[in-house]
Amino acid sequence: MPEFAYIARSADGRDVSGTLVANSLREALAALADRSLYPLKVEPLRERLGFWVPRRVTSAQLATTLAQLADLLQNGVPLLGSLSVLAEQAIHPELRRVLADVRDKVAQGTAIDQALAAHPHVFGELVVSMVRAGSEGAFLEDALKRTANFLELQEEIRSRVKGAMFYPAFLAFVGTVITTALIVFFVPRFAELFEKLEREGGGLPFATVMLLGLSDFLAQYGVLVAIALTAVVLIIRQLTKSPRGREWVDRVKLRMPVLGPIFLHYAVSRFCRVLGTLLRNGVPLLKALEISSQSAGNRVLEKAIRQSAENVSSGETLSRPLAQCGVIPKPIMAMITVAEQANNLDDVLVQIAETVERRMARQIDLMVRMVEPVMLLVMGTLIMFVLVALLLPIIEMSTSL
Repeated sequence: MPEFAYIARSADGRDVSGTLVANSLREALAALADRSLYPLKVEPLRERLGFWVPRRVTSAQLATTLAQLADLLQNGVPLLGSLSVLAEQAIHPELRRVLADVRDKVAQGTAIDQALAAHPHVFGELVVSMVRAGSEGAFLEDALKRTANFLELQEEIRSRVKGAMFYPAFLAFVGTVITTALIVFFVPRFAELFEKLEREGGGLPFATVMLLGLSDFLAQYGVLVAIALTAVVLIIRQLTKSPRGREWVDRVKLRMPVLGPIFLHYAVSRFCRVLGTLLRNGVPLLKALEISSQSAGNRVLEKAIRQSAENVSSGETLSRPLAQCGVIPKPIMAMITVAEQANNLDDVLVQIAETVERRMARQIDLMVRMVEPVMLLVMGTLIMFVLVALLLPIIEMSTSL
């Protein structure tokens, strides 16, 4: 259905702007008249913008919007008025467009959760389910605040992981560039000298021969190597788009020596926090398991949770099929089993998530402390190898003289 951007004047003389969905321009004008708005300018959204490309709304922006909506509702502002305020003050163009459409749908009588579900690229199933549970249980403001807090916490964890990995990745990149530049551009300048030394001295050290061979190989086939590496990266990215390839990549990530436990703990903490938050807000267990499995971010864990949900639907407890999958660590499974028996699963799941996140933060700090000296040692060793291989023939010749 086409979307129309409008500028209209309200009954009190204020100019308002936004978007609405209608089958035709005449229907859009009628919709504005039903709202007691006098249209000043109405035109199709895509024609006005030319080539419109949606930009991704980040979790931090979405969390801020949900928290502001909760504050407005708590202070007595009606839902439609709150959505209008947020749509007018939104800076992000895509978020402003989406909020305006949500406001229009709510004004037409659509439930707030259904209006949000119409934009899955902005409001995920977690947000929609939390809002649906809050609106049905008359605690919408609380549900919005909890969802905003959850999104902010997840964004903080994601930023912490990225920030911790930035310096080691930077060291690896710089070391690779410097070593490759030395081998490709610096070593060939000594080729004639080494040929002369080989004729006069009867041979070159093994390190020098290996360095010259590597330099010749990169000079002749460096472009092909770069193309091959790029092709491998593209193939892996293409594999991750298919369910089977994504599951294989996630399985490999869990089996990695140092990073594997961190990936596992991150997925388990997300699953526990989402499941606990949904159960705390009144979402049924089977629906909560479906949503939390998708939010885990790991296909191996997601598959195990879905299989557990099938067993739960047939009458089993949650802890038994989860324990049989063998993915979730045994200490966590023991706490889930006890919590399920004590009927406080939602609170314990959130506590498990907090405990796992603290442990994961310590593991990341320890890993970064280990990786930094290792990367410096590897980079220094490679550069030292190049220098020694270049200087060794000259040193041997000077000692022989």
